[in-house]
This record gives sequence, structure tokens and C-alpha cells, in this order.
Amino acid sequence: MDEPSMPNSSAGTTQTTPPPGPPTPPIPLAELLAREELGLRRIAGPADADLLWVHTSEMADPYPYLLGGELLLSAGVLLADPDHYVGRLVEAGAAALGFGVRPVHETVPAALIEACDRQGLPLLEVPPETPFTSIARAVWRLMAEARHRELRRVTRAQQALATAAARPDPVPAVLQQLATQLGGRAVLLTARGQEVHAAGRRPDPEAAGALTRLARVVARERPGSPSSATDTQGGTHLSAYALGGGEGLVLALATRRRESGDHTVAGIAVVLLSLLAAPHQGADAAGRSAALVRMLLGASPAEVAPLLGSTGPWTVIHARRTDGAPADALTAGALGASLGTALVDAERGAGEAVRVLLGPGPEPDRIAARPGETAPEPDLIATRPGETAADPARPTAQPGERAADPARLTPRPGWTLGASAPTPVTALAAADALAARALAHARATRAPLTVDAPTGGLAALVPPEQAAAHARALLAPLTAPLADTLRSWLSLHGSWDRTAVALGVHRNTVRQRIERCAALLGADLDDMDVRAELWFALRQK
Repeated sequence: MDEPSMPNSSAGTTQTTPPPGPPTPPIPLAELLAREELGLRRIAGPADADLLWVHTSEMADPYPYLLGGELLLSAGVLLADPDHYVGRLVEAGAAALGFGVRPVHETVPAALIEACDRQGLPLLEVPPETPFTSIARAVWRLMAEARHRELRRVTRAQQALATAAARPDPVPAVLQQLATQLGGRAVLLTARGQEVHAAGRRPDPEAAGALTRLARVVARERPGSPSSATDTQGGTHLSAYALGGGEGLVLALATRRRESGDHTVAGIAVVLLSLLAAPHQGADAAGRSAALVRMLLGASPAEVAPLLGSTGPWTVIHARRTDGAPADALTAGALGASLGTALVDAERGAGEAVRVLLGPGPEPDRIAARPGETAPEPDLIATRPGETAADPARPTAQPGERAADPARLTPRPGWTLGASAPTPVTALAAADALAARALAHARATRAPLTVDAPTGGLAALVPPEQAAAHARALLAPLTAPLADTLRSWLSLHGSWDRTAVALGVHRNTVRQRIERCAALLGADLDDMDVRAELWFALRQK
């Protein structure tokens, strides 16, 4: 069975938003020919072609198995009618044909060369010493390099857009930076096509008119409108993206070129502009949004608290890829966009979790249940109670703040999430630690989501001061690592393996630490009463 060896996303004149992450940039044929170790030689057809993947086929007519953009490799085993064969490849949208000489053909057939020249299909001669797999490997390597370059470009654009959003005039600044990054025109339009702000070189009147019409396609004035659409007018690439907030605002772009990562860069701008232009922000929208972005860039909560006022609380989320792969800035940004926020921290280094900050007023589609309630899928979603609400180490809403409905998030495909309870901006450090603990618990229990939540019941009846004093006295013999190990071990019902996963240590290390805890505390950790008292004490820390 013939199958393509690399994936690719489809394209169209007008299309809805593709899945998160840009497709791998196409590889210019010239870059492949420049690999001298392959010994490839173009002997017919045009010099310019873009390769999307590599495919090998010895069928007389491979048309049904081609998607377009392939470098098709063949030794001509069943080649009978070169003109018909090339015509079918051109009809299927193949980018180029690589013909391997020997053992079937001593040289590339002259009729095949003539057909490729006549029909405009690049033809490469593959020498006998070059396996087709080497060509495929070279293309994949070029694609990986191109994707890496594109990811770096997207990361730089994300940082530049976040910095622009922190300026006193955030909306024009973001549009100006977006126009600079994409090398074109960026316009914020109303649903009726009226310009709100614009930046960059103005396109010709025909392209400008087409851009306005395209913006009306995505303006959310009727059910079923797509979130994005693209078109081309006289060599100018046009794109339109609907902003969140329900006001029908549209980000419209006109560029002379379209790179694979441009959609992602535009998506970052859409998230920022949705935050900046959201109607619920009121007159202080610029200051509030600038404060949010400054937090994204690493400013301390104390610096932005005056700008944020009492609009909290906030939820901190720690996230890791389910497959264990590190999350690049592009992937982390897609996660943030799916959660409805641009506040994503993926720059803490290899092996570190992605951190996401959600503001007040969570959207209905990301709320599954209140903390402590039964999840829709209890075998997949884990929640565990947090500390007492009055404990100063436990983040809670301050008096006078609007307490947001403590949202429990829905799982995100491909991610393991740990979330804190809603917290004021002044307690984000504690919420960050609780989110990290929740993520460790989720990974150990193989749950896609764990939410740390304030507790009620009997534990909440004990005065916080007395509970904290009892905890300090009881746990005094334990060092911080021992206390963390004991807390994790108790929360995971004494499972050595799950505790080892949660802490990232060997199971024998967990055993040794628990034995040390028992010795220092002089307690039998197999006794349920002892475990309950220790758990109560550990929850005060």
C-alpha cells in the first residue's frame, strides 16, 4: 500500500482555524539539491519547487495515493508511458520526481525527460549509490531544521507582542508589532468593516476591499461563523480572525508573503487583542492588560497589584505534555490559547513545567465542576482538598474581592494539568507551589487533571492558629524534603511507586525517607490514626 511519509495540513481559499501549531515549512528543492552527499541532479523541469514530504511508489499510476507537494521517488519498474505518467503526477500536484537509475534503467529515459520538460515537473536523477531512504532522511532533516527556525521566529514574535501589549497604548502597539513581524498590514475592524486601529503599509484598493469582505465572513454576527478565514487578492495574502468578547471585532491582515508560522503569530496577537479589547474590562482595560503581560514577563505581583486592584482571584496551572516531550513555546502558547489566556510561561528551562495564569471570570466552556464535587469522569479527573481557607499559606480571596466561581478545568488532550485554587494576586507564589504539587499528584495517579482546593468539614472547624501551632510542634523533627515526601506518600495512600513518580526519585529513596520519618516522629505510620493526624498537620504547611 502506498502511503505518504510525512503529514501535512490542507489549504484552501477560505478555511476555518487549523489545529494548534503551524505545519512544517515547505522545503525548497534547491536546498535538497545542495546536499552534495546525495548526488542528486536536476535534469529536466523548472528549478523552483517546494517539497512537503517524500513518497516512494513503483505503481504505474500513483495518482490515488498522492496528496500534492510530494517528491515522488521511483525506479520506473512499471514505467510504460512516460507522458501519461508525468501528466498524472502533475494532475495530482506532485512537486518533483526523483528517478533512480539501475538496476531497472541504466539511464533516465529520454521520453521521461521530455515529458517533464514539456509539463513543467522537476525531474531529479538519483545515482545508484543513493538509497531512497537517504533522500527521505535528508528531507526530514531539512524539515526539522526549518521547523526549528520557524519556532524560534514565532517565539521572538510572541515576546515582541507581549512587550508591545505592556505599553500605555497596547492595542495600536500590538498591531504595529504584528505588522512588523509579518511584513504587511494589520487592521482591527468592527463587524461592519469600520477601522478601529491600523498599522503597516496600506494594500492596494482591491486588496483592501477584499480584506474588508473577508472580515465580514468571520465577524460573529451570525451562528456558525468561522473563527478565521484566508484569501488571496492579486498576489496579496489576506487573513481574518475573530476576536473573543462577543463584540464582533476582527483582526485583518494583508501580507505579500505567507509563512507557515504566520497563523500562529497572528493567533498570539488575537489572544492579546481579545484581552485588551474585551468589553468587560471597562475604562482601565489598558492598565489591567498591561499588568497581566508584565506578570507574564516576570514582574513581581507587588509591582502589578495596584494596576490589578481587587479584580482577582487568579488560578495558577502547571502543565506537562502527556508523552513526556518538552513543550516548546509554540505548543505552550496553543495550550494557553485553548484555556483562553495569553499568560503562559514556557521559558523556565528544559524539564520544567509550563505555567499558565488564568484571570477572574472563567469562561463557561472551561468549567467542569466546583472543587470537591464529583467529576464528570471520576476515573480520569482527580481533585484533592487543600489547606484551611484561613491559613495564610493557602491562597484565598481577600475580603472585598469578587470571589470567582472556583472553576475546575476540563482536561486538555495531550496534557497533564495541576491547578491551584483561585487566589489573590498577592498570594500567587503560594498558589504556584500548590499547582506544582497538584501536577505531581496528577502525574503519579495518571489523571489528566488535579485541582488543589480549599477544604471544609472537620478540618475547617479547628482555629487556624491552633492548627498551625500543632503542626509545627508535631512536624518539627522533619526536614522539608522529608515532610514533602511524607505528604506525597500519604496523599497517594502509601503507594511507593506513585510517590516515586510524583517526587521524581527512586522508590527505594521513598522507602528510606518514610522509614526516617517514622524514626524521627517515633510513630507507627501503618496506624490509621497516626496517618490521619499527620495528614491534618501536613495540610497546614
